Amino acid sequence: MDLDALRYGDFSKLGEAVTDWEQMTKKLADLQKDAESNLKAKADRARWAGVNATVSREFITKTAAEFADAHTQADSITKILSDTRGELIGFRTQLNDVITRCAQQHLTVIDTGEGSFTVTANTRPAWASDPSGKTRATDQKVVDGLRDEIQGILTKATQSDNSAAKVLRLLVDQVKYGFTDASYADRDSAAKVVAAAEKLAKVAANPADMSLDDIKNFNRTMELYNGDSLFAEQFATRLGPKGTLQFWTEMTSAHAGARGTELDTMKSLQKNLSLTLATASFSDSEAMQDWKNGLLAERNTNFRAADSFSPVGALGSQVISSLMREGQYDTEFLDDYREEIFKVDKEAGDAGTRDLWMKGYDSLDLVFGEGNGRDPLEGLFEGLSHNPEAATHAFESKADLDHMLGTTVYADRGESLGRALEAAVTGVAVGDYTSPAPPHSKAQVEIMANVMSAVAEPEGGSALVGNGLGDSFGNMAASYMPEISQAFAGPGSGTVFLTNSDKPEGLGAAEVTRFLSVVSLDPDGRAGIIIGESVYTSGLLERHLVDPSLFDGTRTQVIENISRNAGTIEGIVGHSVADESVQSAIDGETEYNDALKAKGDFVKTWISTGVGYGSVALFPETVAGAATGAAVGGFAGGAVGLAVDRLIGGQELHGAKDAALYESAKDLYATRDSVNQQTQWSVADVLERHDVDLPKAGTTNTVSVSLNEGWDNASEFMENSKERPHDRG
Repeated sequence: MDLDALRYGDFSKLGEAVTDWEQMTKKLADLQKDAESNLKAKADRARWAGVNATVSREFITKTAAEFADAHTQADSITKILSDTRGELIGFRTQLNDVITRCAQQHLTVIDTGEGSFTVTANTRPAWASDPSGKTRATDQKVVDGLRDEIQGILTKATQSDNSAAKVLRLLVDQVKYGFTDASYADRDSAAKVVAAAEKLAKVAANPADMSLDDIKNFNRTMELYNGDSLFAEQFATRLGPKGTLQFWTEMTSAHAGARGTELDTMKSLQKNLSLTLATASFSDSEAMQDWKNGLLAERNTNFRAADSFSPVGALGSQVISSLMREGQYDTEFLDDYREEIFKVDKEAGDAGTRDLWMKGYDSLDLVFGEGNGRDPLEGLFEGLSHNPEAATHAFESKADLDHMLGTTVYADRGESLGRALEAAVTGVAVGDYTSPAPPHSKAQVEIMANVMSAVAEPEGGSALVGNGLGDSFGNMAASYMPEISQAFAGPGSGTVFLTNSDKPEGLGAAEVTRFLSVVSLDPDGRAGIIIGESVYTSGLLERHLVDPSLFDGTRTQVIENISRNAGTIEGIVGHSVADESVQSAIDGETEYNDALKAKGDFVKTWISTGVGYGSVALFPETVAGAATGAAVGGFAGGAVGLAVDRLIGGQELHGAKDAALYESAKDLYATRDSVNQQTQWSVADVLERHDVDLPKAGTTNTVSVSLNEGWDNASEFMENSKERPHDRG
């Protein structure tokens, strides 16, 4: 910065800019509030249909988010500009103070252009009259000291000006269209983030020089900033796509077989590096676009550690996927990467996938913890499980879905595939407790129907459940209880079995029956179905009994329909378990009990956040403006919560079974009675909590009779959809 620019610069213009940005920030804050409480809130409550269900609703949701990001970006810009202006004015004050002292010492400060200046002495006869030169030396020391002080001020002012310009450009470049959510309190904090990224990228460029202590320090910084968009983008782009993959290759090689503290450090590093790269993937800057394209171009590159004796390293795709296990990556980036990997995997065929990714990579281990990272689809599926939109895109093709399901027989990717499918059909990222479950889109329902069809396939479909998918299938069934219920009840049942699904009648009764029957044989899957049915039934009963206007009929009819449906769903589960060998049921007893408790605790945790578990957040808002979900606005501690509490303790299996037929039948009826009791309690809870005027005894009888009808219907549904060993009633 030139001396005169700082000394005579008109900072009033910058002050006007700050004022303008402050006013803009306040206006955007109002718009953000209005968009969230008015625009988006109404969109969430609306009953969308047709094109509006997928286009308009998504547009409104994204528009509301853009207002929030616009406010955040404007606020950051305002604070950075204001902070920079304050710093520059402070530096100008310091400069003028030094120049005043120079004048008092009979010195003149002159700007010589291009950031340079001189400090020269005025004519002083006394200097020349001192033959010893002592006065001259003393005065020169004063000149040098003042010159250095001025230079220090100009250097700091230049740094302030340049860093402000840099971070402002980086902020604007984060998104091609729209706004970034990066937030900074002042120029220093933004500049600090960028400097930290530059430092870490420089260190990562020379991984061989990193000791374990260096890695720990590296990791601490990355953990602090992995969610910061400027930090993430600067780290990734400065290290480069090839450098990023080489860095991780070197880390996994140097610390292969890590144990104890070293293993914990490397696990944490992998997590933070994954989170950082995920954050970076959302940047639309030109440098980041080049990074993403470059990364995809490296998917077939052979990456070897510098000290490796083997010519076979790791494929770029294997390294990339090993860094996708944590964090939400950008949808477009995941789409592009997934298309390339799916294409290669499909070309190998279902049975060829193991040879494609495993053969010749026996010594490869790119993951610290579970798995080894040799199968890039496994890591990709984990990445998809954290991005529901990308997950839905991944399985819209039935051919792709069928292939991926088929490969689980030959590769250990079932659990990760299951998690990706959960995200795809529910719209909620796995492990996300804070986001409400959105209405199921047409595409999501069709994916769920295709999954059910694959599992219902008589030739080998049931084997899918045993490939690590049972737990996820159970969770998916729980989230689709409204559509499942309408499949059994038939057309026109939507006024009873409430949902905001875009395709509520998108599932077929035969496929649903076989799906539930097969998944029931997996302890985790069975627990998911039981929990989902109980949550839906209790919430649905509460919704209808509190607001009779939802159904154009009597409350008794509603109770009959809901109870019959509960009997049908739970009856299919009960009959399916009873049809299997008693030994397998005994073997799975403890596992089922543990799974039931774990899923019950999970649902209670989600309900406590106020956003609702998958099948809970599905009750549409009425014209009167009632709560959107059973777990929202007064229902959180209602029938749903009580039902889950009772279910965890009341429907666990107990005791080993000896007499095969007798005990099996006894368990079947005990299960029926348990479901009956659970449903009766849910009705009683609602009657008591909301003072509903219905006769208790008569209502209890209605539940019992209707549920038993549904239980018997379950046997008929099963007879029509699959071959059974015998009829158990």
